[in-house]
Amino acid sequence: MKNIMHDLIFNSTDDGMVVIDNKGIITLFNKRAEEIMGIKKEDALGNDVEGVIFESRLPQILTTRRTESNQEMILKNGRKIITTRIPIIEENGRMLGAFAIFKDITQVVKLAEEITNLKEIQTMLEAIILSSDDAISVVDEKGLGILINPAYSRLTGLTKEQVIGKPANADISEGESMHMKVLQTRRAIRGVTMRVGPKKREVIVNVAPIIVKGKLKGSVGVIHDMSEIKLLNRELHRARQIIRTLEAKYTFEDIIGTSKEMLLAIDQAKLGAKTPATVLLRGESGTGKELFAHAIHNASDRKYNKFIRVNCAAISESLLESELFGYEEGAFSGAKRGGKVGLFEEANNGSIFLDEIGEISANTQVKLLRVLQENELIRVGGTKAVSINVRIIAATNVNLEKGISNGSFREDLYYRLNRIPIHIPPLRKRKEEIPFLCERIIQKINQDYGRSVEGVTKEAEGQLMEYDWPGNVRELENILGRAIIFMNHNESLIDSNHLPELKNKYIGIKSSPKENVEHVQDQSLSEMLEQYEAHIIQKTLDRLKGNKTLTAKTLGLSVRNLYYKLEKYKLENNSVQ
Repeated sequence: MKNIMHDLIFNSTDDGMVVIDNKGIITLFNKRAEEIMGIKKEDALGNDVEGVIFESRLPQILTTRRTESNQEMILKNGRKIITTRIPIIEENGRMLGAFAIFKDITQVVKLAEEITNLKEIQTMLEAIILSSDDAISVVDEKGLGILINPAYSRLTGLTKEQVIGKPANADISEGESMHMKVLQTRRAIRGVTMRVGPKKREVIVNVAPIIVKGKLKGSVGVIHDMSEIKLLNRELHRARQIIRTLEAKYTFEDIIGTSKEMLLAIDQAKLGAKTPATVLLRGESGTGKELFAHAIHNASDRKYNKFIRVNCAAISESLLESELFGYEEGAFSGAKRGGKVGLFEEANNGSIFLDEIGEISANTQVKLLRVLQENELIRVGGTKAVSINVRIIAATNVNLEKGISNGSFREDLYYRLNRIPIHIPPLRKRKEEIPFLCERIIQKINQDYGRSVEGVTKEAEGQLMEYDWPGNVRELENILGRAIIFMNHNESLIDSNHLPELKNKYIGIKSSPKENVEHVQDQSLSEMLEQYEAHIIQKTLDRLKGNKTLTAKTLGLSVRNLYYKLEKYKLENNSVQ
């Protein structure tokens, strides 16, 4: 009965127990010892401990007579235990044997290692956040601040004491808390402008939720200083301006064309790019003539050389000649010492794009003709011819043939320029391309403005398709850009309410015979002629951006006569002289 009770006690404990006599023979081996060591009791009892447990130190305890407490040990099966070994000694000092009591700590050690790893990861993440140059703030699921980094304090001017444990809107001086919005919606928010801190610093905020195993644990926000971004944008804009005057940006892949007329223009431009011949791009303002010029240069064997752009209408007649052909020292009052190299010389071995070629003066036309015929030029005030090798790409939105008939444009220059004429169709004749153009333009505006607009709704697309686009692609880009600017940051699609009222301005003979008859019955011939004249003047004025001098010249009117008609027909009087 006594032995049965001993066995029950020894086997009910969670500790493994092994007892040996003074000769090293195992006399007790409990159930827990079996489980930990993977050795059956019948294979252990009555056998030498060293033959059963090779790593056992109990024989040494018989020799040393000393207790070894809380010793770590790795068993043959890979388990890790912590054991205490105690000698069994009678009162008279006779050694009876020794026993060991031990616990399996494999899982405990593994858990401790995991905790250590988690702490290391946490420490590493905190170190990354604290060392980041981006201002970062973290709040818990209740919207209370739990972490900010030094960059955040430098940007906002707020200390840890003013933020940690405080509501998420504690740092905001103008605007609403994006942390709280993210905690409510569980969705990330990007590119929101607000002001933070006592100095009301203008910043852009990106905030994302922290979700662990499906549970919201808080949110993290990254704050960027707008003043630094504005400075970088200014520097980038300046760099782009410099680059754009020296090299072409676009290729034929950037030109969207699915209509028959547009595909024909692209094919003609690709063929022209492979020859050194002069290309004349014709089309209304805003159709993309400059885009074609870039693409032609980039598809030619001159693409690694300079691409110079010149808007002939934007430079006064007195300056254009010296800008294009350069000048010698002392050529005129105010000329630089040593003279100046002209744009044609700068573009040597490359391409020069002459936009609005129909606006150049008769004297400049003569010099340009010499460049085309002889591949040489003479600087203003000079006598020595300078040889050049330049590919000319010209563009115009005016009728050069009309200029020849009224004497304002040289016929021989026209034939030199018109070697490869390419007509770019207006947007109203290729409306099927509007959805593709919208997609490309929105991508560009997103990059420029830091937005994430995804496209236009079907209703808005229908509204865009119904309009005749007198300003062509440039007007479409203007409309979409304006819509995106005034959209809320949480809106992802341009809808009809974002667009201005688009009314077709074309007045003239209507397509329906029935409507023509009704129109004639309503108005006299003189009234119809006056209405049409007013329409032509307004359309020309719009195309030339309100420049009355240029409008009068284009329409063959005196400036005084133009002002009289503007007043007579009560047309818009927004001049750009």
